Amino acid sequence: MIQQDNALSAAMTEKNHRKRALPDESPLVMNRHEVSEAGHRLNSSQQTMLFRLRTFVAQLFVFMVTAGLSTYGIREMYLVLNTNNITNLQIVFLVLFSINFLWVAFAFSQALLGFLLHLKPRLVKESEIDPSFKTAILLPIYNEDPLRIRATIEAMSADLIATAPGKYAFFILSDTNRANAWIAEEATFLALINKYQPECPVYYRRRHQNSERKAGNIGDWVQRWGGDYEAMIVLDADSIMSAKSMVTLSRRLAAAPGVGLIQTLPTLVFANTLYSRLQQFANQCFGPIYAAGLSAWHGLSSNFWGHNAIIRTRAFAEACHLPILPGKAPFGGHVLSHDFIEAALLRRAGWGVRFDTDIEASFEEAPPSLLDVMIRDRRWCQGNLQHSAFMFARGFSLPTRLHLLSGVMSYLSAIFWLALIMVGLAIAVQAAFIRPEYFANPSLFPTWPVFDSERALSLFVVSMAIVLAPKAFGWFAAMINIPRCLRFGGPILLTLSTLFEMVMSALYAPILMVSQFGVVLSIFRGKDSGWMPQSRDDGALSWIPVMRAHLGHTVFGVVLALTAMLLSKELFYWLLPITIGLMLSIPLSWLSGGARRTKWIKTIGLLRAPEEKKPVHILVELKANLAKMPHLQHMHPFSRLVNNPQLFTWHLAQLPDLDEQKPLFYAPRIIAEWKLEHAESLSQLESWLEPAEVIALLSKADYLQKLQTIGK
Repeated sequence: MIQQDNALSAAMTEKNHRKRALPDESPLVMNRHEVSEAGHRLNSSQQTMLFRLRTFVAQLFVFMVTAGLSTYGIREMYLVLNTNNITNLQIVFLVLFSINFLWVAFAFSQALLGFLLHLKPRLVKESEIDPSFKTAILLPIYNEDPLRIRATIEAMSADLIATAPGKYAFFILSDTNRANAWIAEEATFLALINKYQPECPVYYRRRHQNSERKAGNIGDWVQRWGGDYEAMIVLDADSIMSAKSMVTLSRRLAAAPGVGLIQTLPTLVFANTLYSRLQQFANQCFGPIYAAGLSAWHGLSSNFWGHNAIIRTRAFAEACHLPILPGKAPFGGHVLSHDFIEAALLRRAGWGVRFDTDIEASFEEAPPSLLDVMIRDRRWCQGNLQHSAFMFARGFSLPTRLHLLSGVMSYLSAIFWLALIMVGLAIAVQAAFIRPEYFANPSLFPTWPVFDSERALSLFVVSMAIVLAPKAFGWFAAMINIPRCLRFGGPILLTLSTLFEMVMSALYAPILMVSQFGVVLSIFRGKDSGWMPQSRDDGALSWIPVMRAHLGHTVFGVVLALTAMLLSKELFYWLLPITIGLMLSIPLSWLSGGARRTKWIKTIGLLRAPEEKKPVHILVELKANLAKMPHLQHMHPFSRLVNNPQLFTWHLAQLPDLDEQKPLFYAPRIIAEWKLEHAESLSQLESWLEPAEVIALLSKADYLQKLQTIGK
């Protein structure tokens, strides 16, 4: 067995410490909070009378439109069902319809507000002043492609050096737990570290214990280096922002000392598959309408989407150490969807949270395929359902509670919609096969099971108009803005793209509904989602895995369609918008991913987005950087280290100090130590080790010295 030499290791640590890719620590204290705590009022000096009035009018508008539409819809459905006497099954149908219609009306009211705001010029600009502080740019990564991260940082740092030298610093915060990805990161980022000192330094830190996932990753940075940076811009692995956008965020935060967070509206870019292009077009055409409405009624009680936002570091440290929920996963333990809760905790502590939709050149990428969205939904759904523990907790404002309810309902709505369909089908079955009891109640007059079909058709038309109106708002707002319309390809292509997006999203919607129904049920049954890295490729899959994923959806769609056909042709056609998507789920899912499969769409200009026709400078630079990135050769992490002495030395310098090492008894480390002692060659050792054992050897300096010896 290898004998640990503490003195030698300590000397090695001291020697390598100056080579670490990190600055000196400047800690901030983060005390963990409870679910229920006393709330604090917003600083009144941050809200002018005009701002308060504007927010109140927007909130009143959303409430009145939602209430008015909901009252109309629920009343009409009651009259549709209650032509004579309403049955128990019809009461269930009415309750489910009321929940769904209320949810749709709420979304429509926000879109209508945003549409009306888009029709007028923006008269009030947010205040800005030159900041006296430095801003950290945080990139939390988890088993990502390091070349993509490097290309992004090189593009943004060059832009920042030209715009605001010495004001920003990048921190790559790795939670990577795969050995290959870890050493590939170090090999890639080695050339970045200190390259831009001091105009825009780049630092790298990998956590050896990635507790609390992304929230813990950010929290670790705040508690170690947050004291030197008044603000932090948080990005995702696929995010990129221009220097102008980041400087604007810093200037606005400096001008609003009572604001703790400013969220931008990220624009989806670089879509090259059918599904990602559908999302990209919807994001750029319809998204600004929704966003304007949200921003107006949120006021200083807005939300956080986890990235492309600036946060006041001390406010975050003071308010955002997330509580640990009681019980086991999936509802207990660490909060998965941390962003909503961090915004809620900031607002509860008296800090304003703002959504500034006018900041441009803030970008991210979309999931490439339907299956990738379904996988992401599994994690998001669990995190959003956890928010139910906060909805009625003490200290939160009403807008915050509505944000949390919206997150929960974004997945529970699948339950309510599918339940509505099945109850409606049950009513049709009852009418077709069960003899009605005309005199079930003592009465001289029979009870006839009758529907008002004419009123039902009118209500259906109104419901579809409410669902589709936000898309029409986005189309119209783009059409009347001539420069923007031309960037979508002109009025004809814009109109065709809007119609195509409507049709395709209608086909994909029932697949997602049934998928989310299954996800919600699995979470209620106690299944934890885990933590998987997101897919960044084109999502192309062969037919077999696609069939395996969607066979249940197809069968369900066929059964639903056949049942409706047996009952009546009218019911079959009524359910066709739902059943056709389910029956075609396999080919639709296969088409959703893979850049080559729908290349013709891009060729003819369908679903064209403004950033494709005339991309901003930062996107051009990113693409150029990606094109010239050196290929990262596939190699075992041991071989990569041993064959690169500079990387080997740098890797040693990044390892934690002795007092941060794992406890003495750690089974993979002990087994790996034995294998290292008995291996005759590096290739033999590589073939012996399990993934956890590789990580164990890579994490200790004395093991690595032995590794270097047998590798010669």
